[in-house]
Amino acid sequence: MFLGTFTPKLDEKGRLIFPAKFRDELASGLVMTRGQEHCIAVYPLMEFRQKLEEARRAPTTDRRTRDYLRVLLSGAEDVIPDKQGRITIPGHLRTYAGLDRECAVIGALDRLEIWALPAWEAYLEQKEEGFAETSEEVIPGLF
Repeated sequence: MFLGTFTPKLDEKGRLIFPAKFRDELASGLVMTRGQEHCIAVYPLMEFRQKLEEARRAPTTDRRTRDYLRVLLSGAEDVIPDKQGRITIPGHLRTYAGLDRECAVIGALDRLEIWALPAWEAYLEQKEEGFAETSEEVIPGLF
């Protein structure tokens, strides 16, 4: 499970060091791909494989399924972090997420998300008030 917000910096080669608390879970491999709202979604390899098995059950005759899988998988990169917990984020994903030096890595339950820090701060500012004002169930049966 991934929780929290961290603000590592990209180095000049596009490398990012994951927070120590996540390294063990990602050490055997991960998949990075396009996430919603122009972030990078990072899944442990086994979690991503499970998502793909679920996706195989979706009808490929449905255009929405094809479109979603094309965008998701065409941007996917499988990576094994080095011994320092460092990964290189490919140029196409850095461009997609608008990453520069300042980043936010946020825990999102089954995945991490990598955001350009200004984009994350703007997103959070926009969504926090709605979060505070929520008075009905957001996720039916849970919250």
